Amino acid sequence: MATATLDSICARISSGGTPSRKNADYFTPDPAGHLWVKSKELLDCSISDTEEKISEEGFKNSAAKYFPEHSILVAMYGANVGQLAWLRRPATVNQAISGLVVDDKKADWRFVFYSLLQTRGNLTIQAQGAAQQNLNQDLVRQFAIPLPPLPVQRRIGAILSAYDELMENNQRRIQILEEMARALYREWFVHFRFPGHEKLSRVASPLGDIPQGWEVTTLRAVTTKIGSGATPRGGKDAYKSEGIHLIRSLNIYDYSFEFDNLAFIDEQQAAELDNVTVQENDILLNITGASVARCALMLSYLLPARVNQHVAIVRTDPTKASPFYVLDAVNSDQRKQQLLALAQGGATREALTKDTVSSFEIVLPPRPLMKRYDAIARGIHKQREVLLRQIQNLRRTRDLLLPRLLSGQVELATK
Repeated sequence: MATATLDSICARISSGGTPSRKNADYFTPDPAGHLWVKSKELLDCSISDTEEKISEEGFKNSAAKYFPEHSILVAMYGANVGQLAWLRRPATVNQAISGLVVDDKKADWRFVFYSLLQTRGNLTIQAQGAAQQNLNQDLVRQFAIPLPPLPVQRRIGAILSAYDELMENNQRRIQILEEMARALYREWFVHFRFPGHEKLSRVASPLGDIPQGWEVTTLRAVTTKIGSGATPRGGKDAYKSEGIHLIRSLNIYDYSFEFDNLAFIDEQQAAELDNVTVQENDILLNITGASVARCALMLSYLLPARVNQHVAIVRTDPTKASPFYVLDAVNSDQRKQQLLALAQGGATREALTKDTVSSFEIVLPPRPLMKRYDAIARGIHKQREVLLRQIQNLRRTRDLLLPRLLSGQVELATK
């Protein structure tokens, strides 16, 4: 199969810029502000919105440049070098991103994206050989990818993008479910507008005024286990290609899992970590590093599993509290900030100790209300789990098909 450099099939390859952080007016909370993509937002999928937006003044006084929809973005620096995304809407980018505008007369942008997804290991190897272990525009421009005839490219792009559309539809549904869970928790347990709230007066507590008959307690009082795991002897070199899941902090996000870097250990290694066996409905809490306090519910279809030393298992006693209530309490905005403050207080690095987690206070409603909330929240979280599993299966199928399509192993009809 013929190959072509990215420079030869793109109408434009360039990076962007960052407005000065010294001028607060260059960034705006206005949803109508200029979309501005940072390299950490490149997650091998589409981008239709951005974490931050820049103002018209910020746009004019920086090197930020607009890229049209369907532009491909490549992270050039840092830990996520080589990560990819593509734009659903025109957007600006920062200087750590190389934007590729594919010439549609020479190549199909979807094919180029998937081809880069398949071959980016060859690109990042070049970054590792550079003085700063970063990519630069010349390396990106001269990088070559396989290039079949344009009709074949379009067919491959259409097949693979169908999987991504299904995954992104599921992701949008998950986001709606997460918003439902957060909204329900806020309504009942932050604003205290739960069923029957009109009949109860408020009383003072260490966590502020709470309804009469409620109590403030600790995680220690409503759990049967709080503890972290360990890394098998030999570290990363001891990981297996398959087997029992070893959950690490990089897998844990608030309410969600990152599957790409799941590690595996064998039965013998798992036996040595038997005291940190994960169970269904366990809450997993990151306790060290930049991701400290991120918190998610264990997915049942990833069992059996263990955790390493950077992740704590918080196992709720179902006779005392709902695991879904405890998860939502820890992930609520106010309580999350308090947990982060505890992680940062006086330590040489961000960390939560077992005693800190065990002593963390939560408000405990009466048992009947807890059961009522559990029934609703359980349904929401289980729907999320089904959708996450579908996403994982779709990604696995796409990733198995990807090299076969790009190598020509799968014969395609282009008419």
